[in-house]
Amino acid sequence: MTDRSPLAPIEVRKRFMDEPLLGAGNFLDYALEGNPNRSVPYAFTHHVDHTGAVSMRGHSLEQLAAQRDRYASWYHANGVRPHQPVGVVVPDGLEPLIHFFALTALGAIPTLINDAMPHDVMVRYLNHVGVVGVVADDTTKLAAAYRADPQSRPRFIALSYEVQSCDTSQTSLPDQYPYRHQPEDVVGLIHSSGTTGTPKASKLGHRQFWEGKQPRMVRFPTDEDDKLYSLMPHTHAGGLSYFLTTTLLGLPTMVAGDWRRATVEPVMEAFQPTMMASFPRTFVELATGELPTKGAANVHSWFNTGDSAHYGHIRRLVTLGRRPAGLIKPWLLPQDHPADADIPGSQYIDGLGSTEMGMALFGQVTTPESERDDRCVGRPSEVVDDATILDPDGNELPDGTVGMLAVKSVSLTPGYWNNERLTASFRLNGYWLTGDIAYRKPDGRFYHLDRTVDVIDTETGPVYSLLMEEVLLADCSAQILDCSVVGVAAGSGVGMAPVAVVKLQSDALNLTQEEVLELANAKLAEAGLEKLHAVRIAHGEKDFPLGPTGKVLKRQVRTQMATVLTG
Repeated sequence: MTDRSPLAPIEVRKRFMDEPLLGAGNFLDYALEGNPNRSVPYAFTHHVDHTGAVSMRGHSLEQLAAQRDRYASWYHANGVRPHQPVGVVVPDGLEPLIHFFALTALGAIPTLINDAMPHDVMVRYLNHVGVVGVVADDTTKLAAAYRADPQSRPRFIALSYEVQSCDTSQTSLPDQYPYRHQPEDVVGLIHSSGTTGTPKASKLGHRQFWEGKQPRMVRFPTDEDDKLYSLMPHTHAGGLSYFLTTTLLGLPTMVAGDWRRATVEPVMEAFQPTMMASFPRTFVELATGELPTKGAANVHSWFNTGDSAHYGHIRRLVTLGRRPAGLIKPWLLPQDHPADADIPGSQYIDGLGSTEMGMALFGQVTTPESERDDRCVGRPSEVVDDATILDPDGNELPDGTVGMLAVKSVSLTPGYWNNERLTASFRLNGYWLTGDIAYRKPDGRFYHLDRTVDVIDTETGPVYSLLMEEVLLADCSAQILDCSVVGVAAGSGVGMAPVAVVKLQSDALNLTQEEVLELANAKLAEAGLEKLHAVRIAHGEKDFPLGPTGKVLKRQVRTQMATVLTG
């Protein structure tokens, strides 16, 4: 770390808000031009050795731009031209972001892929996109797959080391560099998590992906001591979104390469962040067992996006850290509290969003003072032109009625790459369907009940898996570490029935499946919810399958549990 701040001055950040040509394809160049502290490191990477010792390395805007130009010269020498998609399969962290910068500077379309994606799925995805080339840390399996189908082989399959070690004295950049994007240009393809099937390729538009983030230039916490630890996968829109924001702000940011607690906690202790951004996957681990009090000592905000989080995990995390009094609603402050004194505890900002939404479009803030409000995702953000609940015919439903969550917003994706039919299926009556089941209360707050594909159609009506998971994780937290509720064929032969696979807490491993089922159903009954018809205890990763972004693959859980009631 350095004594000099890398933050962009407030007048520069305000200017970014009004720049008509700024977008996802050129934000590094705007930050480089506007921030006078461009030589001060702001993006940090880390290494944890076998003893647990943490070493950190800082990267300035100037250094990132130099690295980008080296990569871009390699891509240009290998024939990459504007509007061509290129696959990037490198480990998470800062590296995929450098490739993103390089390819967008050429006007090409980076197709970022989480390297945990199974290779057979990856090849199908790359073929669907029609990439002109692939850069990967390990090309062995990819090359073998393409040897079996040579007609679909892209123009090049190269090791990332070749790009990193490019001799720029032997290459050149285009005469027009960096590329000048039009607002509607596609500047990236991001795959979905694949939790409901084969990953979809969502398009990021140059201007679209920046829309809605402008207020962050003045509202995102940027005190001199603020630091963000970004645990989002940086091959995902969430990670890119946060890095876009922190790059323009010049906010010190630790760019994670590993989301598991064994690595995250020592890095937290070394970096001492004031903010943490992640999918629920890491927050679940941090909220389990002994809390990371040292690493979270200065945390005032936890930012969650993607799937909305569960109260059972949130309530433990907000006991950590400390908040500046300015983050607390005045009526919640103790009487005669000094204006400059911190308050114990932190706030958890749970954002419901997706790649298709462009950012979190709903947000709910939980603090130690908040009352429990299961599945509330708050009100729509200011970038949402309209949010409502629709029936299958596109009719708006009254408050309190469950239906499909639908939004109108300038931040929405232009659609899915090479799949207009799929794009059209998510549009209804002028709205974009988020793929969620929800309802709205008269005060404007929305409640997220389930993903559309995960609703359990029982003989007596629909049952929502997320509502059941909420109760299991909050009210059985002493026994259940994590869980996934899915619907399978009912034993009666009519409709579906809810079952669950659960991961047990370390001190509850002696429980039998029957005991867990009895405990779970007692708490579900107290909440007025449907009972579980079976429970299976997960004993390994295969029993609790996770996708590339750390989400539970419910389609695989359904397959594993398909005959548990009928077999």
